[in-house]
Amino acid sequence: MFKKVLIANRGEIAVRIIRSLKEMGIKTVAIYSTADRESLHVQLADEAVCVGGPQPTESYLNIKNILAAAVGIGAQAIHPGYGFLSENAEFAQMCEDCGLTFIGPKAETIDQMGNKEHARQLMMAHNVPVTPGSNGVIKNAEEAKKIAAQIGYPVLIKATAGGGGKGIRQVTDPSQMAEALAAAQSEAKNDFGDDRMYLEKVMQNVKHIEVQIFRDMYGHTVYFPERDCSLQRNKQKVLEESPCDLITENERKELGEVAVKAARAANYVSTGTIEFLMDQDHHFYFMEMNTRIQVEHTVTEMVTGVDLVKAQIQVANGGPLPFTQKDLRAKGHAIECRINAEDPANNFMPSIGKVSYLYLPVGNPGMRIDTALYQGQQISPYYDSMLAKVVALGNTRKEAIAKMKRLLEEIVLQGITTNQEFHLNILNDPTFIKGDFNNTYLEQGFMPQWRSEINETISA
Repeated sequence: MFKKVLIANRGEIAVRIIRSLKEMGIKTVAIYSTADRESLHVQLADEAVCVGGPQPTESYLNIKNILAAAVGIGAQAIHPGYGFLSENAEFAQMCEDCGLTFIGPKAETIDQMGNKEHARQLMMAHNVPVTPGSNGVIKNAEEAKKIAAQIGYPVLIKATAGGGGKGIRQVTDPSQMAEALAAAQSEAKNDFGDDRMYLEKVMQNVKHIEVQIFRDMYGHTVYFPERDCSLQRNKQKVLEESPCDLITENERKELGEVAVKAARAANYVSTGTIEFLMDQDHHFYFMEMNTRIQVEHTVTEMVTGVDLVKAQIQVANGGPLPFTQKDLRAKGHAIECRINAEDPANNFMPSIGKVSYLYLPVGNPGMRIDTALYQGQQISPYYDSMLAKVVALGNTRKEAIAKMKRLLEEIVLQGITTNQEFHLNILNDPTFIKGDFNNTYLEQGFMPQWRSEINETISA
């Protein structure tokens, strides 16, 4: 087994990885920017190395400095977490070139699945259903208009190298195509250095369903109970849960087998996520594959009792999967709320400042709070706004909702503005409680009424 692992990340995911490594008896190395010198992940790690200034490009995206730190301190492997360099094929390859194990899939797999259009083509070749769209990269607005006319509006222009909701524009009419294509290309060029685009039909009234898969280097492949990630704002997930109450056991098995087929098609090793859209008739369409552990992996861990990070490390070290398919049944229902430093009442503007007081409820069955927060911590403007992930597990969805509401009501976080109350509003919403919502509901159904109530309160 590895003796020392460097975590190429920060915040709650770095803390979460450090804890699993410590339980496995593996020495941990944190990296940090000058802005993160006092961060929790730095304090918890056995060793820590500063890799640059506060801007991500100076530190957490600085491949040269991170690799130099890993080699210099004697690490055998690097865990990238999520975000930053976790889906960077060049980084994964350079780790290998430096004699370091990248705890994740091979560089060629990241590269192949990171190109969304290549991934579509691969899935089509292996009979995995995909959303209707272009058969390859679109050359110009005129070609895009022809394809859109065939599959029907509205359509999405999407960056082949995209992710995180970037490089995407929706088009409802041919007259919008040229401007939308130019805007998407410009955004993709700035964010990914690649302005190639493809086209997909907008699937109306669908759920965003994803399946965690795991495959070892011996070809053993399993799937986990699905996650419902349909509650989104600006194409960013807000709340996730597992399993989806609308999916039957037979559908769950069929969906899992499709996800396994997709993982095998990609010759995938490690854990990853296959993302699907589910229409009103419960037909599933491949959307993309995320070649990393995800923010919402916690709900999967809660309902199955599996430590995905430990399994990642074991598989990266050459071991077989530490579980079989029959071990992976949902034992209850889990919900995750992402607590962000933002002001929902002020168009979700980011919030920075000092955590003047912090209370997190502890000692409760079926609860989990993943965070790197501590009282007195300074929240900087340089990184993602997520402060904590609050996860509740109940025997039923109703019980999980009740438990989550209690947790959020008990958490006290002063000094910065968060979306804590916004989550409580969602949890009390009748449509959410019913569970029959789609991927546009939060923005088009819930938020207009919520904004109206906020404005009335302010006026009063």
